[in-house]
Amino acid sequence: MTLELQGLSVRYGPIAAVSDVDLSVADGEVVALLGPSGCGKSTLLRAVAGLERPAAGTIRWDGVDLAGVAVHRRDFGLVFQDGQLFPHKDVAANVAFGMRMHHVDRAERAKRVDELLALVGLAGYGQRRVTELSGGEQQRVALARALAPKPRLLLLDEPLSALDRALREQLAVDLAALLRATGTTALVVTHDHDEAFTLADRVALMQGGRIRQVGPPDEVWRRPADDVVAGFLGCTTFVPARADHDVVTSPLGELPLPGSGDGAVLLGLRANALRTDPAGFVRGEVVQRLHRRDHARLLVRLSGEDVPTNPVEAVAPVAGAPEPGDAVRLALDPDGIALTGNLT
Repeated sequence: MTLELQGLSVRYGPIAAVSDVDLSVADGEVVALLGPSGCGKSTLLRAVAGLERPAAGTIRWDGVDLAGVAVHRRDFGLVFQDGQLFPHKDVAANVAFGMRMHHVDRAERAKRVDELLALVGLAGYGQRRVTELSGGEQQRVALARALAPKPRLLLLDEPLSALDRALREQLAVDLAALLRATGTTALVVTHDHDEAFTLADRVALMQGGRIRQVGPPDEVWRRPADDVVAGFLGCTTFVPARADHDVVTSPLGELPLPGSGDGAVLLGLRANALRTDPAGFVRGEVVQRLHRRDHARLLVRLSGEDVPTNPVEAVAPVAGAPEPGDAVRLALDPDGIALTGNLT
């Protein structure tokens, strides 16, 4: 069973929120719609759910056009940012709600509730009121409730964004394991890179109402479709370079970069593309230092021919990090480099 979107557009008066989107989600696959706020990803998800009416294009499930199918008849599960639980019901009653609507008998409901609460790490929580739970626990209940009726497709709209960073990271890992354990087909909306790459089999990067790139997480991260996509994925500096049998040479040095091939290429540098190294090829002067959890973030003005004229980002160990005014040497780190495409 497959979700297929063809030429899908959604408009609000003269404003095109979603424009000519083609996308598919295969049986058992998790696809993340990744993009900045306002790019149309939530609108696209709401159109799939039946909550927004497309201006053009088709939404098909297993080849069947869903244009005339009401929201509650699509058999899709929905999880939103705030969970939207029933505060007057306990955890078990929340999880069982969808099954009651599908007329599942009491014994089967109870069994399914227990199974799902164990899967989401809340075994024994059935009699608790949802108002007594933490934000992360409430989202786990919302996930269990959405999965309980065994939906054909699970739609998640920024399901973790209301949580703090540490909890969001842990719940993303748990959610990825849960989706794979249950074989759930899912479409996830998020603006968080780490969340998308943790959850998804494929990432669909969306900007300005359009899908700009679709592919496995590693491919999208390593080979952004263009410099605009690369900028959203953290590349702040772009450097022309020359590739020769997957070895890239630029004004910042030489390094092997699998997949770069031969010819003129453009390198996108993320914050960790340059690291302090006493033997580094690149020289510069620190103009700013900021401390992070596990490293120091530097801005460095480079010296040399053909190097970027604006200060570039670099990283250094927290212990003994250089200060503004210090001279430093930097080396390229392939983990921080994206290959944004061959130059013409």
